Amino acid sequence: MENFPTWQLVVAGALQRDDGRWLMHRRPLGKHHAGLWEFPGGKVENGENPPLSLARELKEELGIVLDTADMKRAAFAHEPANSSGKPIVILLYIVRAWEGSPIPHEGGEIDWFEPSEIAQLAKPPLDLDLAAQVFPTECA
Repeated sequence: MENFPTWQLVVAGALQRDDGRWLMHRRPLGKHHAGLWEFPGGKVENGENPPLSLARELKEELGIVLDTADMKRAAFAHEPANSSGKPIVILLYIVRAWEGSPIPHEGGEIDWFEPSEIAQLAKPPLDLDLAAQVFPTECA
């Protein structure tokens, strides 16, 4: 019988401002993938559904408040089942409305980018995949 891995579900938000720029988060020093740019988000906790988890994560990380009705499912990416540790599955949502001004509360930095600029950023492998799905022309 084949062994099936236990997957870690993660949610992320692709936040877009009215001027068309997208928010990216740079991982802080001392963390896995330190210095690389990612879509902000985090782990789905037991008993949470993904949209509520994303709202919680972005409130903790960026100090913003989201309404789950304003989230649009956009993309997903996953590590291979034979990855070391618990393979990750990321669900990405596009968010164009929130309350508050994003500020990085858990370290790292944030900035706003055009899709062509996001294509040039150094990103973790799963964020490379997500960016290619959201911005296929720029990240081809």
